[in-house]
Amino acid sequence: MQLDDHAEELASALGVDKEEVKEDLENLVQYSVPLDEAKQSIRRKHGGGGGGSTPSSKDVADITTEDGSVNVTVRVLTAGTRTIRYQGDDITIREGELADGTGKVSYTAWQDFGFEAGDSITIGNAGIREWDGKPELNLNDSSTVAMASEEVDVEYPVGGDADLLDLEPGDRGRNVEVQVLEVEERTINGRDGDTDILSGVVGDESARLPFTDWDPHTEIEEGASLRIEDVYIREFRGVPSVNLSEFSTVTELASPVAVNDSAPKLSVREAVDSGGMFDVEVVGNLLAVRDGSGLIERCPECARVIQNGQCRSHGAVEGEDDLRVKGILDDGTDTVTVVLDADLTERVYGGDVTDAKEAARDAMDKEVVADAIREEIVGLEFRVRGNLSVDEYGANLDAEEFAESDDDPADRARELLAEVGVTEVKA
Repeated sequence: MQLDDHAEELASALGVDKEEVKEDLENLVQYSVPLDEAKQSIRRKHGGGGGGSTPSSKDVADITTEDGSVNVTVRVLTAGTRTIRYQGDDITIREGELADGTGKVSYTAWQDFGFEAGDSITIGNAGIREWDGKPELNLNDSSTVAMASEEVDVEYPVGGDADLLDLEPGDRGRNVEVQVLEVEERTINGRDGDTDILSGVVGDESARLPFTDWDPHTEIEEGASLRIEDVYIREFRGVPSVNLSEFSTVTELASPVAVNDSAPKLSVREAVDSGGMFDVEVVGNLLAVRDGSGLIERCPECARVIQNGQCRSHGAVEGEDDLRVKGILDDGTDTVTVVLDADLTERVYGGDVTDAKEAARDAMDKEVVADAIREEIVGLEFRVRGNLSVDEYGANLDAEEFAESDDDPADRARELLAEVGVTEVKA
C-alpha cells in the first residue's frame, strides 16, 4: 500500500482532510518514525485513539514492537535532554532508559514529565516504536506519568555514570569522568549554516573515545580532567562517540583522571567481534599488500582516493599525491585490513612522496612503490595499534602504531597451551 493510500484510509476513518493527514504522515516517515507508529500518532492527534484498543499493563520484558501502547511501572535509569529538529522545528526531548525487575527499555519523551533518574514511576498509554530492531517507549501528550507508590527494584545501575569502555551507540543521559587528550576547534556546515564545534579524544582508565561538543564548553581544554553529565552516544566510523549538547554540564575535577597508556590487547577475532573499537592492539602476520597501496592520488576536495583522475563525489579533479598501505593481517583467529597513513608508509617504504614519484617515473609504473613495500613487510609479524571499524565491507584497522613484533613465539605457544589445559609437551 502506498503512502497516499494509507493517508486516504486514515482520513476516511477519522473524518478529516486527506491532504492534512498525508502531510503529517510524510513528515513523520521522513524523520524515521515507523509507519504504524506514525499512523497511531495521527489517530491520537485527531482524537482517534490508538486504533481502538485499550493499553494493557505489561512487564518490560513482555513489550514488543507489535504493541500499540502499554502501561508500565518502572524505575528511571537515565534521563537525558537534547534538542532535535522535528518537522522543521527545534524540539527539546527527554530520553534514556527505564527498567523493572524483568528488563530495561529505552524511551523518548516529547515533553518534560518531571521525572529524574532514580524515580519510580507509572506511565500510562506509552506508545511503542521500533528503534534499532527493539521496542522503545514513546511518551507524548496522550501519555500520563505519576510517581509509583513503591520503589521499583532493578538490577541495573541507576544514574547514568559509566566508564568509556561500557558506552554503546544509542546510550543517552550518560555521565563520564575523563581526561581530554586531544581537542580542536572546527567550523562545519551544520543544519543552520556554519557551526563552531569542538572535537577530539577523551580517555579514562578503561578506554579512549572520540567526542564532539556541539555547544562548545570553555572547560574543555587539552589535559583537563572533567566530569561531563548528560552526554549521548553515537556511532562514528564504527565506534562509539561521546556527544555533548547545550544541556550537558562540564565540571573540572580536583584530581586528575588516570588514563591507561596502553590499548586493550585482543586477538583479531575478538576485536572484529566487538563491532568496532576506537583504540585496540592486535598482533599478526602481514600476509599481503592489497591493490590501492603505495603511491596513490586523492581528491583535493574530499581526500578520497581517485582513479584515472575521477572522484566519485567531485568528478574530474587534479589529484594530490599521497602514500598509503592496505595490508592483510592474520593472527590465526581472523584477518583484518590494516591501513597505514602517509607517515607510517614512509617508514616502511624508506622514502617520502617525492622519492616514490621519482621511483615510479624511472620505472614508468606506480606499482614499483607497492612492490618495494611488499618486500619490506610481507611475511613478517607486526604489532598494530589503532582504530578498528567493522561494516558490511569488512574490518579495517586504521593504524596509529605499526612495528615489527618482538614477541617470543615460544612464550606465546606456551600461553596458548596453558589456556587449553596442556602443561607439558613431550618431544
